[in-house]
Amino acid sequence: MNQNVTAETLELLKKALANPSEELRKTISTGTGLVPFDLQAPSKNLYPVATPLRNVIPRVGGGVGLATNWKVIRNITGGGYDAMGWVPEGQRSARMSYSAQDKAASYKTLGEEDNITFEAINAGRTFEDVQATGIMRLLQKFMLKEENAILGGNTSVALGTPTTPTVTSASTGGSIGAGTYNVIVVALTYEGFRNATKTGTLACPTSQNITGADGQNYTLKGGSSQKSAAGSSGALSGSTNLIRATTPVVNGAVAYAWYIGTAGNETLQAFTTINSIEVLTLSSGNQNASAITADNSQNTLAFDGLLYSAFASGSDAYIKNLATGSPGVGTTLTASSRGSVVEIDDMLVAMWNNFQTSPDVIYMNAQEIKTVTDKILNAASGPLLRINTDAKEPYGVVANGVIKAYFNPYALDGGIMVPVKIHPTLPPGTMLGWGSMLPPQYQSNEVPNVAEMKIRADYYSLEWPIKTRAREYGVYAEEVLAVYAPFAMGIINNIAKG
Repeated sequence: MNQNVTAETLELLKKALANPSEELRKTISTGTGLVPFDLQAPSKNLYPVATPLRNVIPRVGGGVGLATNWKVIRNITGGGYDAMGWVPEGQRSARMSYSAQDKAASYKTLGEEDNITFEAINAGRTFEDVQATGIMRLLQKFMLKEENAILGGNTSVALGTPTTPTVTSASTGGSIGAGTYNVIVVALTYEGFRNATKTGTLACPTSQNITGADGQNYTLKGGSSQKSAAGSSGALSGSTNLIRATTPVVNGAVAYAWYIGTAGNETLQAFTTINSIEVLTLSSGNQNASAITADNSQNTLAFDGLLYSAFASGSDAYIKNLATGSPGVGTTLTASSRGSVVEIDDMLVAMWNNFQTSPDVIYMNAQEIKTVTDKILNAASGPLLRINTDAKEPYGVVANGVIKAYFNPYALDGGIMVPVKIHPTLPPGTMLGWGSMLPPQYQSNEVPNVAEMKIRADYYSLEWPIKTRAREYGVYAEEVLAVYAPFAMGIINNIAKG
């Protein structure tokens, strides 16, 4: 056999199969399944990467040591009567005094890792650079986790144990059978609500043992409180019962998990973003209340995000929890009949009266954006609206308007316009007003950024030494959210769907 001819033939065959000619394509029969595979390159990344807070909060380097520390002068108190400085002729005033506080925020590490096998790298040739796109997705996931940390990281606020629920029932309207039922409630932080399994088999996060890519273990708290004592429905008869329950608002909670069943069989039935529930029917197979054995609301590995910098004791932030209202219905926002919302107006005037501050952005969930719009655009406010159009052209009306900004009249020099923005992960029922800048009257405040990411080591990528037939990557940052003026924030919480 001529080896040269054989080698040439095989090379030609490889080229033909790698890039078949039109003639060869015509000879392929669809009946045999030997047809070209039309794969569009590269892969299409159809997932959202929305990180509005991470994008706007300044990142300031220079961090060293274990924490960043600062001193706050909160009050300057004059001598004598503090209001006015009257002094007799030729005499001296008493000395003024200060209220000073030492503050610190410990640096924390955030990270995410991935790996790509050599088979995947080799198989992806001519399709996409698997290593480059893998690192891009790793960085995107890291930023999404960082956004959640900036908004709702919690190391300071313990949810503790909620108060025993108050339970009532009705004999009609539901499909709960005869029996005596217990109701147990667990409060959830922002992190707990994000970690909860809300579809399929419902479950509250407790704590999770993590095995790192280095084989070492550590524990993450999931963001749930200790379970409450059980409230009882009393004996129910018939088969058309429903159960209602309420518990007092827990500071720092953005949601609640409700376990209902006979004694020892209380299973998770629903999550609510208000402090009450109405249950028409009971489901089975979900997490049992016995899985909740401790308060797992605080993460020692975390820093406080904006929400928990405000919820923390002594923050002086404006916190308003709406009233419990009817169980399962709650209390929604209130229209003022003059084109505004009472609860937002109350927050703005309180922030002015107490600290002469104002939010310069209000973040809401989609539910609250709709509720606020409905409260503002109603029959009472209709006469306040005007549509301008060119008389020479046919008029057109755009349906489904939405609130874009909220005017705050409680500010120097005639008030300010506060943008209203949707945040993709802020839970329903919670609204955050944030003042990212202090007003002009805070002269010489030495706070160029009301909140900033203080960085000890900004994003750095690591490619670990090869120990298997895979390339291993990690993205990390060492940082802390330093909130210098938490009193420039306001939270309206426990808002029912309007």
